[in-house]
Amino acid sequence: MAASKANSMKNTPKPAASVRPKLAQEGFFGRLSYFSARALANLRQNVFVSLVTVATISLALLIGALFLLVYVNLEGLANGWSDKVQITAYFDKEPAPLAVAALKTTVKSIPGTKSVTFISKQEAESRLRARLKGQESLLEGVNADVLPASLEIRLDREHRDNFAVTHYVAALKKVQGISEVQYGEEWVQRFNTFMNFFRLMGLLLGSFLTVAVLFIVSNTIKLTIYARKEELELLSLVGATRFFIKAPFLIEGILQGALGALLSLLALAGCYFAFMHNAGSFLGVNPAGAGLTFLSPLHLAAILGGGVLLGFIGSLTSLRRFINI
Repeated sequence: MAASKANSMKNTPKPAASVRPKLAQEGFFGRLSYFSARALANLRQNVFVSLVTVATISLALLIGALFLLVYVNLEGLANGWSDKVQITAYFDKEPAPLAVAALKTTVKSIPGTKSVTFISKQEAESRLRARLKGQESLLEGVNADVLPASLEIRLDREHRDNFAVTHYVAALKKVQGISEVQYGEEWVQRFNTFMNFFRLMGLLLGSFLTVAVLFIVSNTIKLTIYARKEELELLSLVGATRFFIKAPFLIEGILQGALGALLSLLALAGCYFAFMHNAGSFLGVNPAGAGLTFLSPLHLAAILGGGVLLGFIGSLTSLRRFINI
């Protein structure tokens, strides 16, 4: 009888008596090491589910990262194009040199002006002849007097959207001596409409992928909790704190998110360099020459941090709903 009682006492788990005092003595890094070891044990016990979860997180983040890569390059190309877009203000009569200086000062005082260049009638004629070189017959009878003098104006980056350009042109038309203003109004409108649509699609896609990742991580943690339900209840009975019980699951979610993010970045780099290497053969254009670039270190860190954060939030959501110990 005494022997059986002794055996039963030996077989009874004693996590609170043996683990918690030991952890209290080891400090922060000792506790972190212990909780990480338990999280890795959880992953090993559910290898298939963990692999599916990491792969799904990786795929979701890869889709988002590809979208971000396209958006960053489109925005870079658009900024390069918009640097070349200018507003041209024409004069009925070419102003005197002193008047030109005053007009340039007035235009520069309008908010959003980056640079102002005066083009005289003679310079306008020289430009036209240079553009039509080899087709001089088209310029018979054309001289500087029939071409208007003008101001070529470039705007700073913050004033290139449709509303800002329209407002700027309205202010420019009020400058005395300017008879006509031309700019790529239709192009500006189409460009801004496209970029706004692209941003909206990115927001919707990002929201969908975020919800999907949270759902996947949360359900993976639930499966682990169900598999160890009796052990967790026993830990609670012998005095384990909530943090002691929950910490390994939180670390498990963080590890899944981090692994998924790392795999997505590796896949993204592979897709990018494969495209850069082969695009010239089927597009006939050198992508590097077109200004295409990879994501910046800040973007890469944001994707990695996003994966970790999603894993943590997914675990936390599951724990709040299914561990009320």
